[in-house]
Amino acid sequence: MRSAIRAFARWGPGAAAGAFAALLLVYSQEALRSALVGLSIWWDILFPALLPFLVMSELMLGLGLVHFFGSLLDPLMRPLFRVPGIGGFVMAVGFASGYPVSARLAARLRGERLLSRDEGERLVAFTTTSDPIFMIGAVSVGFFHRPGIAPLLVASHYGAAILVGLLMARLSRPADRTPPAPARERSSFIGKAFQAMHAARLNDNRPFPQLLLDSISASLRLIVVIGGLVVFFSVLMAVLRSSGALGLITAPLVGALELAGVPAELIAASVSGLFEVTLGTQAAGSAVPVSGLPHAVAMAAAVLSWAGLSVHAQILSLISGTGMRYGPFLLARLLHTLLSAGLVYALWVPFAPSMSAWLPFGTSPEPQSAGLPHAWAALPAIAAALAAGGAALLTASFAVLLARRASGIVRGLFFQYDESNNPGWRPPR
Repeated sequence: MRSAIRAFARWGPGAAAGAFAALLLVYSQEALRSALVGLSIWWDILFPALLPFLVMSELMLGLGLVHFFGSLLDPLMRPLFRVPGIGGFVMAVGFASGYPVSARLAARLRGERLLSRDEGERLVAFTTTSDPIFMIGAVSVGFFHRPGIAPLLVASHYGAAILVGLLMARLSRPADRTPPAPARERSSFIGKAFQAMHAARLNDNRPFPQLLLDSISASLRLIVVIGGLVVFFSVLMAVLRSSGALGLITAPLVGALELAGVPAELIAASVSGLFEVTLGTQAAGSAVPVSGLPHAVAMAAAVLSWAGLSVHAQILSLISGTGMRYGPFLLARLLHTLLSAGLVYALWVPFAPSMSAWLPFGTSPEPQSAGLPHAWAALPAIAAALAAGGAALLTASFAVLLARRASGIVRGLFFQYDESNNPGWRPPR
């Protein structure tokens, strides 16, 4: 058995590459059309949506702002998600900008030894999500023609991601966690955050023009890699479908869904979403007349959470060389897929009034002809969502800190403390 596995590991990739090259020669027209589709998705959607966030994240790392917010969010992120406070910044940026920005940030922080391997794996696992622009503009409006489903889709997607983070935190090992930053005497909560930012800025020591050029250069390199992966998986799916091999590869998934009574149109959406999230959600939107709106929205939520093998390949390319493993990410994607689809059904009745308040976009020809929205026009909405999420995280962090300090004062007033067993304690003044 082991010899067979070693032989497959040795010869399997080469055989697969040779078969793919042969399929490209036989189905060259289909490959060209699918490559153009993938290139259009990258240029029209991914490039304008991801580049500003990638540049911003590189700048904030170099300027020390990530360390500033990390110090502020540490009292919230450690008890809830068992990651350092910088994980709160990664989560906010990841939720607002979509995959794979959070993996890029986590890989950088792991390289600077600000995250342990376990913390980096869990952070990438639950912060790798879709972005609100795609869920609202592309899926709800462009594919489903029903903007009323956007709140339900967003709530189920992000709610399931938070549940995955909380669940994986409970399963983490204490030995694999980075220790909190050492407390400084006579420093306020804000003062410690500014000290952390100043130390990080001194450690980077690049002048701002050089930092800006390096940030743009690194972001463009990553964007090109992402575009290449999108085009590759678009071509791969097209030639596999044309040759009939796709049916053989996805036969176990199709068989399981058929046993569960899933309509054929939704099965087609799941097969497309297995490889690429845009094609899967588009197929789910087309299945509404046959399967019904609730089941189609649940399938779209599942596809968004799985993210497609194209995104999986992007994450693998980003975490390679950091020591982080792919297994926890894969497990999180499976959990996120099941939880998000389940939340759609669980929240359908509470969100029904907001959905009925919107007329279907099928009554107006403009949205159907407009197709996918241009991402640059929605950047203010992303910035507002990021600011609101950051404000909520900071408020919760301050509340946790004040509660802890109040608890310490009460214990100091009413109980006797032995300083030898509690060296960090100081009596209230």
